[in-house]
Amino acid sequence: MIKILHTADWHLGKRLQDFSRMEEQKLVLEEITQIADEQDIDLVLLAGDIFDSFNPSHEAVELLYKTLRRLSKNGARPIIAISGNHDSTQFVEAPDPLAREMCIFFYSRYDSIIPTGKLDNGVEILHSASGFVEIKLPKHEAPIRIILAPYANEVLLKTYFGEEDREAAMRNLMEKKWNDLADKYCDSNGINLFIGHFFFTKEGGKPEAEPESERPILHVGGTQALFTSNIPPQIQYAALGHLHRYHAVSKSPVPAVYSSSPLAYSFSEADQEKKVIIIQAEAQKPVAYEAKTLESGRPLYRKRFDNLAETLAWLTENPYCFVEVTFATEESIDAATRKAIMKAHDGIVNLIPEILRVKSQENLSLKVEDLNKDMMSLFSMYYESEKGQIPNQALIEMFKEVISQD
Repeated sequence: MIKILHTADWHLGKRLQDFSRMEEQKLVLEEITQIADEQDIDLVLLAGDIFDSFNPSHEAVELLYKTLRRLSKNGARPIIAISGNHDSTQFVEAPDPLAREMCIFFYSRYDSIIPTGKLDNGVEILHSASGFVEIKLPKHEAPIRIILAPYANEVLLKTYFGEEDREAAMRNLMEKKWNDLADKYCDSNGINLFIGHFFFTKEGGKPEAEPESERPILHVGGTQALFTSNIPPQIQYAALGHLHRYHAVSKSPVPAVYSSSPLAYSFSEADQEKKVIIIQAEAQKPVAYEAKTLESGRPLYRKRFDNLAETLAWLTENPYCFVEVTFATEESIDAATRKAIMKAHDGIVNLIPEILRVKSQENLSLKVEDLNKDMMSLFSMYYESEKGQIPNQALIEMFKEVISQD
């Protein structure tokens, strides 16, 4: 039996508005490494969105390399890492020749082929093709076949989907490619896996919402969703990345599972438990898998209050988190209240007023005679009609600066 750890969507370097998450990322990646060691993991699958941007910071890159060195046990444990829609294909794959010496395989371009041969640690690459690799671990008889499906669009695939039904064209193209690989390499004598970074849904089912922090896979040259039925039936487990909540899109005939991101990266992920997946796989048998909850990092909360005392009490009782506070008030949050709330906690990301007493829109609507008023008056009227309160002094000063009015 081979034990595999599935993780995804690390988004190294990501910020929560003005807040860095780097220290939390260091903690949670160390936790993932400890889990891999405690569970005696044989293989790690990292299913894309390694970084949060095409041009990651030096600190994010350093964190990745140090983590993968430890996670690979200095080259004793293979790691397969594919790129996601946040990653630069060139940047991710650039260190691959050196990383392979540490048994770390970066894969981001469909025209790439991983070199075959035996590494110093005894791991052997038996077969390789565009979008495929077969690995033999020294302590296990059954080879591991992996279909590699990094994020792709028309540009990356160097093809054209046409204009009529681009989603269907994408699905048909990928399904054919994956099935051809499975038919050629994935017989029942080995362990057959799939690792992909796409928006997968079950055909006919309700698709999972993409998180606020995720760049949607829906744009020129992109696609919206693939179906789990596009994954070849020979596959025993599909390790997916892109959606940040742990869930199985399908369980039969192919378990297709999103492991979740290791941290909550937006308030749409508030209250979610973050996971890694431990898979036990054998040839010719269904896999067994379980999700292990990650404990590191600040949780995210959305909280609503209608009085200052309760607000301050909750903030004091929950110091280690990020919070979006909605404060219900008759007119606006006065300066003293705002200052007290912000001073009470170092993780307040947003403080949102909920105006309970909104003036009638009829009274606030623009009239012909109002057109003779100055720009500042018109801005104040507009803001009050939209927000139900007059703009504060800081906003007024900012607007004056914009219109260059003394």
